[in-house]
Amino acid sequence: MTDQVKGPASYFPSIEKKYGRPIAEWQQIIRDCGITKHMQIVAHLKSEYGLGHGHANALVAHTLADK
Repeated sequence: MTDQVKGPASYFPSIEKKYGRPIAEWQQIIRDCGITKHMQIVAHLKSEYGLGHGHANALVAHTLADK
């Protein structure tokens, strides 16, 4: 039996496929953007990179949880 990925990371395969960047690259973009508030980073990813809200939110939640 395989463990199924849950939470924000469950979006990662579709994010990589749809936007063509590995998750590590998105995480670096988030860390380097100079913004610290979750929803402001989500808005930044949506406006600057065209990410959908759910994908941006998942990336930000996972990245900020790693800090």
